[in-house]
Amino acid sequence: MKRFTLIMLCALCTLALAAQGKKAVELNDVLRGTFSARGISGMTPIPGDGEHYTQMTREGQVVKYSYKTGEQVEVLFDVKTARDCPFERFDSYQFSPDGNYLLIATESQSIYRRSFTAVYYLYSLKRNTNGQIRNAVERLSDGGPQQSPVFSPDGTMVAFVRENNIFLVKLLYGNSESQVTTDGKRNEIINGIPDWVYEEEFSTNRSMEFSADSEMLAYIKYDESEVKQYEFPLFAGLAPHYTDYEKYPSSYVYKYPKTGEANSKVSVHTFDIKSRVTRKIEVPISQDSYIPRIRFTKQADQLAIMTLNRQQNQFDLYMANPRSTNCRLILRDETDTYIKEDIFDNIRFFDDGFTFMSERNGFNHLYWYGLNGELQKQVTDGQYEVTSFLGYAPQEGIFYYQSNEGSPLRKAIYKIDKKGKKTRLTPLEGTNSATFSSDMKYFVNRYSNLSTPTIITVHDNTGKQLRTLVDNKELAERLKEYNLPTKEFFTFTTQRGDELNGWMLKPADFNPARKYPVLMFQYSGPGSQEVLDSYGISWEDYMATQGFIVACVDGRGTGGRGAAFEKCTYMQLGVKEAQDQVATAQYLGSLPYVDKDNIGIWGWSFGGYMTIMAMSEGTPVFKAGAAVAPVTDWNYYDTVYGERFMRTPQQNHDGYLAASCLERADKLNGRLLLVHGMADDNVHFQNAAEYAEKLVQVGKQFEMQVYTNRNHSIAGGNTRSHLYTRLTEFFKRELNGTR
Repeated sequence: MKRFTLIMLCALCTLALAAQGKKAVELNDVLRGTFSARGISGMTPIPGDGEHYTQMTREGQVVKYSYKTGEQVEVLFDVKTARDCPFERFDSYQFSPDGNYLLIATESQSIYRRSFTAVYYLYSLKRNTNGQIRNAVERLSDGGPQQSPVFSPDGTMVAFVRENNIFLVKLLYGNSESQVTTDGKRNEIINGIPDWVYEEEFSTNRSMEFSADSEMLAYIKYDESEVKQYEFPLFAGLAPHYTDYEKYPSSYVYKYPKTGEANSKVSVHTFDIKSRVTRKIEVPISQDSYIPRIRFTKQADQLAIMTLNRQQNQFDLYMANPRSTNCRLILRDETDTYIKEDIFDNIRFFDDGFTFMSERNGFNHLYWYGLNGELQKQVTDGQYEVTSFLGYAPQEGIFYYQSNEGSPLRKAIYKIDKKGKKTRLTPLEGTNSATFSSDMKYFVNRYSNLSTPTIITVHDNTGKQLRTLVDNKELAERLKEYNLPTKEFFTFTTQRGDELNGWMLKPADFNPARKYPVLMFQYSGPGSQEVLDSYGISWEDYMATQGFIVACVDGRGTGGRGAAFEKCTYMQLGVKEAQDQVATAQYLGSLPYVDKDNIGIWGWSFGGYMTIMAMSEGTPVFKAGAAVAPVTDWNYYDTVYGERFMRTPQQNHDGYLAASCLERADKLNGRLLLVHGMADDNVHFQNAAEYAEKLVQVGKQFEMQVYTNRNHSIAGGNTRSHLYTRLTEFFKRELNGTR
C-alpha cells in the first residue's frame, strides 16, 4: 500500500509539472552538468606585461587577450602552425618569468591530488626582425617524463624532478642537461618535490626555488626511509582496464605517516649552479619539525625558510644565506591550538617587505613586515576574516584582498593602503573571487549568489567594470525551464546557545501543510564552509525534486567566523560537530512541515566521518545515513592533518577515543550505508574495513558499497552515476518507508 501511494504521488507530481510547463529534473541532468555554470579556465596573466592575459583553446592554441578591451590580440602558440611540433594537443602551459618562453605540458599522468608527470616542450616567443615568432618546438628533456618544472628568474634555465632527483636544463647552452642530485630513490629519498603528506596537507607539489640572480637553486630533501608504508590492492577492473592484473592482482605501495608515527626527515640544501657546490642549511629546528615552504626573496642572498613544530602551534620564519648557510629567525607566530595551513602561500616577498596572515587577534588578518622581521603595520582589522591575499602594488603601497566583512556567508574584493583607507571593489552581494594582472592594474572577477550563475567580468583596480567575459544568461534561461527547488538561508540557536547558519532546499511545489522527510548534507571539517551565498546545483537539488527537504548547517569548528568558533573542537575532533548536527535535526524536526521520524544525513570524507559520529552521538534522531569515504578513527589518518587538530595519540589518548567511530559503534542508531573506494590513497579503505568489522562484532546491521580501484573521488567510467543512484535509492527507501 505504501509503495502504491508513493507511485500515485509521483504520477500526480509529474502531471502537475506538465501542467506548469516545467521539466522534471533527472539525476543525469545533475551528473552531466546540465546546470553547471560556464567558466573560463586557464586565464594566465602574462609576466611583466600587466595589459594582457592568455588562454588555452580546445584547438591547441595559446591566445593573447587585452584586459582593457577584451579583444584577441594574437595567437602566441598553435599546434597546427608551430614549427616541428610533435603533438596535436597539450594539457597546460606556463610562461618563463621574462615572458620569452612557454613551457608546454603533454601526456600528463596524475600521481596524487596535486602531483603529476608530463612530457614538457619549450617554445620560444622571441621574435625575428620582422616581428614574427618562427621558433621550433623543442623537447625539454629526452630522459623521460618530468615533474614540477620551474624557470630561473632570468628565463635561461629550467629545473625539474625525475625519479626523485633534480635535473637542470640550460637553454643558452643548447638545452644541455645536468643532474643536480643523485641519491633519489622511490620510498626512500625525494629531492625537490614533497612526499605524500606534504603534498596533501600543505597543498604543494614543488619544493625547489631559484635565487633572484639565477645563480643558486634551493631545495628540500625528504628522507622517508623510516616512514611506514601503506599498501592497497589493484585489480584488472574496467575504465580503465589493467590487462596485467587479469589473473593475479597487483598492489600499490607508498609511504604514508599515520598519527603518532614517524614523518620524513626534512632538510634544506642549496646548489651553486656555477661551481656545482651543494650546501646544507642548518635550520635550528627539531628533527620532527615541518618545513612546508622555502622561498627566495627579491634579494639573492636571502632564502626564506618556513617551519612548523610537529604540534603545529608554532610557526617560525628563518632567513638563510644560501652560500654561507647562516640562518636567523626573523618572525614567530604562536597559538594555544594550531596554525592554519593556508598561512604559507599568503606570505609574499617584495622589495620593501613581506605580507603575513595571522589569527593572533582572533580573526584572520593581513600584516605587513619589513624584511628584517619587524612588524610595520597590521593592515586589516575587525570582526571578520581576510580569506585570501590577492596582491600588493609597491608603487602605491596598496594591498588587495578578499574578505567576508559584513557576513560570513559572503565574500568581496577590497583594496587598502598603508594609511588604512579601504575601498570595496565588488559591490554585488554574494561570493566574489579575483585574479589580478601582473602589475595589479586589472582583475578578473568571478561572481555568483544563490540564484545567479557565475558572472565573469574584467575590472580596473578602482573597481570599474570594463567588460563581461561570461554572463551565463543561457544557463539562467535554461534554469527557468526546470522545476528546480528554492534554496534559502536560515539561522537557529542550539540548546547550548550556539547560533548556527544553514541553507534549506524546498521542493518547487512545497506545501507547508505537508510533512516532508529531510536529508541533511554536511562536511563539517575544521575551517570548511558549505553555507555560502554562491551558485551551485548538485545531487542535493535533485533530491529536493524527489519529495525531500534538504538542509545543510555549518556547526562549530567550521570557518568564516573567527578562531574561537573554528578552534573550539581542538583535541576532540568530531564531538561538538556531531552534537551540532544532532541539534540541527532536532530543530528541523520541530518545524511544522518536517516529518521528524524521517530525517537522514550524509557526507563525504570528513562529512562521512561526521555522518557516523552524529548517528552514534547517543540521540536517536537519524533514521538513515550514508557515509562516503569516511575517516573512522584518527589513528588511521595522516600525521599533519590528524595531529594539527588532535595532537598525537600518545599526547591525547582520551581525545582519540572520544573522536573514534569505532568506539561508538555500539551506539549507532539508524540504517547506515557505508561507501568506500579500495584504492583511496587519502582516507584508506582500512577505515571502512575496520569499522565494518566492529559493527559486525557488536551486532549492528548495515549496508556497504565498495568500489574497485577507485580513489578518494570515487570516479571513472560509470562510477559516479552508480554511486549517486545507490545513494538515491537508499534514501528513498529508508526515508520514504518503501522497504
